[in-house]
Amino acid sequence: MEQHSRTDAYADRYAARAAGMVPSEIRALFAMVARPEVVSLAGGAPYVSALPLDAVGSMIGDLVAGRGAEVLQYGSAQGDETLRELICDVMALEGVQGSADDVVVTVGAQQALDLITKIFIDPGDVVLAEAPSYVGALGTFAAYQADVVHVPLDEGGLIPSALRETLDRLRRDGRRVKFLYTVPTFQNPAGVTLTAARRAQILEICAEHDVLIVEDNPYGLLGFEGEPMRALRADDPDRVIYLGSFSKTIASGLRVGWVLAPHAVRAKLVLAAESAILCPSNFSQLAVREYLLTQPWREQIKAFREMYRERRDAMLDALDQLMPDGCTWTRPAGGFFVWLTLPEGLDAKAMSPRAIADRVAYVAGTGFYADGGGRRNMRLSYCFPEPHRIREGVRRLAAVVEKEIRLRDTFGGVEHDGPGGVHTPGPGIV
Repeated sequence: MEQHSRTDAYADRYAARAAGMVPSEIRALFAMVARPEVVSLAGGAPYVSALPLDAVGSMIGDLVAGRGAEVLQYGSAQGDETLRELICDVMALEGVQGSADDVVVTVGAQQALDLITKIFIDPGDVVLAEAPSYVGALGTFAAYQADVVHVPLDEGGLIPSALRETLDRLRRDGRRVKFLYTVPTFQNPAGVTLTAARRAQILEICAEHDVLIVEDNPYGLLGFEGEPMRALRADDPDRVIYLGSFSKTIASGLRVGWVLAPHAVRAKLVLAAESAILCPSNFSQLAVREYLLTQPWREQIKAFREMYRERRDAMLDALDQLMPDGCTWTRPAGGFFVWLTLPEGLDAKAMSPRAIADRVAYVAGTGFYADGGGRRNMRLSYCFPEPHRIREGVRRLAAVVEKEIRLRDTFGGVEHDGPGGVHTPGPGIV
């Protein structure tokens, strides 16, 4: 019994793919950053308290009281039809002309990622992903034993020339790429946005190489400057599978996302969803449906944008004023995240426990790479803390970095290349 408490007694029974199921860098931080004295710049939790909670609570109460027999019943695997029609209205804000028949409602966009990976990926298949890339996607790809090949990005998003070179190399090696995974708008974790010119180039390159694109777009309506960017899906509906979510624009706890796919792919996704969960939560779906039908959701998104803009500004101002020389960071035009690069010789992952001891938390960059890169990087989130807490968190973080620089200068820093070593980000990530 003592032995079993220390080791997994079931280790020889698991499927081979279970070996790829490991905790993310973010999950490992949760217990430590929950302490109130720690300023967490780590998690990407939306600030749901900005919703009109009284109005939303009354809406949900009326919904259950008046239509509880429907709300609390099973639904379909594809999702509520009226909600799917409303989702098409939401996507139209980014130029996407979709049919409700090709929308599948999912348990957040994360389940959409899982379903897509399940129906396309066999062990060893190649998935292209930005470097850095969303940690939840990397976890899903690992669970299905995909071979993730990274393509660098810079301040203008995914680099088309690097994508072409990677695809050419894989073709010469006789390897077929199943799809490119990208978060083109206000990317998680880097905060950068793929430019309009590059969007056209990425679509052209993927068409030449016959590669599908999985466009993950949870932040697209949360821009701080001008109208929403035109989605990749808007210009190539046959090649792009589009993922969306209400987690950032309504409430993450409802766990309602969706995938818009070509019709044949949609049919496979519905079958995969049925085998996984039978059907998504009818209660959550109809709550979102009612919200979209009765609440001023466009005005609420504007309110979210202004709130997150204020917090972004607080973080950038504090970084400008307090961070020591040698640190660089992105300047996002929307979304939730800043990507910071430490001076040479520093290791964000090794520094993380010391930062938590000084009551500030971030996510080390290694969690956003499948190849062990990102040691000089960290993701800073400004979506949840109040502006004054963001400033205090950056002040504490700057003090930690200054101490690390002094240690490096006193004892010498050694920089390593390759997996597990310090990773130099793609050109232009500043």
